[in-house]
Amino acid sequence: MTSGDFQLSAPVSARRIVVAMSGGVDSSVVAALAARTGAETIGVTLQLYDHGEATGRKGACCAGRDIRDARAVCDRLGIAHYVFDHESRFRESVIDDFADEYLAGRTPIPCVKCNMGVKFTDLFRLARDLGADCLATGHYVRRVMGAEGAELHRAADPARDQSYFLFATTSEQLDFLRFPLGGMPKPRVREIAAELGLLVAGKPDSQDICFVPDGDYASLVKKLRPTADTAGDIVDEAGSKLGEHKGLIHFTVGQRRGLEIGGQAEPLYVLRLDAATRQVVVGPKRALAVAAARITDINWIGGNHTGPLTAKVRSLAKPVPARLDGDRLVFDQPEYGVAPGQAAVLYAGDRVLGGGWIAETERAQSALAA
Repeated sequence: MTSGDFQLSAPVSARRIVVAMSGGVDSSVVAALAARTGAETIGVTLQLYDHGEATGRKGACCAGRDIRDARAVCDRLGIAHYVFDHESRFRESVIDDFADEYLAGRTPIPCVKCNMGVKFTDLFRLARDLGADCLATGHYVRRVMGAEGAELHRAADPARDQSYFLFATTSEQLDFLRFPLGGMPKPRVREIAAELGLLVAGKPDSQDICFVPDGDYASLVKKLRPTADTAGDIVDEAGSKLGEHKGLIHFTVGQRRGLEIGGQAEPLYVLRLDAATRQVVVGPKRALAVAAARITDINWIGGNHTGPLTAKVRSLAKPVPARLDGDRLVFDQPEYGVAPGQAAVLYAGDRVLGGGWIAETERAQSALAA
């Protein structure tokens, strides 16, 4: 077992590493790798939400279970473990934002907002308050030292890569962060956990947004914003009514299922959501073709890079050739399923150059002419 990416300037005996621990196998192995360096290692867990309240099941405190798992790992490794209550901050900056974005007809990505705020900003402050030399996390990305300093790169295992969710990481944060798992495949991480006798070695990975463990986003939004399920019309681009819907929160750009509109010459897809009129605008797949997108709040960590780049506009999409012209991201070829509210992340090969939030899109001429 290697100690991973923990290069620090201080002698080992003087080092202090803070590890962000969620109670899962990834962060637990990071803690083990940190402890193996000989540095003082401290596990920190943020209590972000009440799982029982999120699911409506009394006594189902997942946050409590995960905290217990993290503490058990720290006890096994012989390191300190602290828990900090950030539930109110998480609710305001992540959960409320999630609900409001859906109400505005956009498709939110709460994991990015969490990393931008509660996880990195707040954990940075906590780690520094604890006198740490670095903050280590279980994210599957790589921190590579380049000519201009620390760079953010995709994980070695493409199936596990989480770089899309970390585009808002700043250069200052990269100097302080460590990602020991970025060069490992997930099976090896579980092997390390099993070798160390950690009870979380076989713990399943979370598949949904953490505060919506059952995947029912609409129910959560309705609970937070009772007007979210207000019905409206499903219309074509000419404004002709084709059907009705039970709330914008049930739809996102590019969606085909759930429209329940029959008798059409070709399949229909969601083209856009109009929060003002509560209309779901639909059309054929070719109408989804986008030539460019305006992006806001651009975070650039690409240094002096001026060469070709690729852009990824959904977490599961492949990066495609594009260019950045001010705040306009122009695609070499029409791109589909580009939704306001999502992130556009920019790459040069495996290196993350930065990214921003998709505010609006420009239809491809081929789609307009169809």
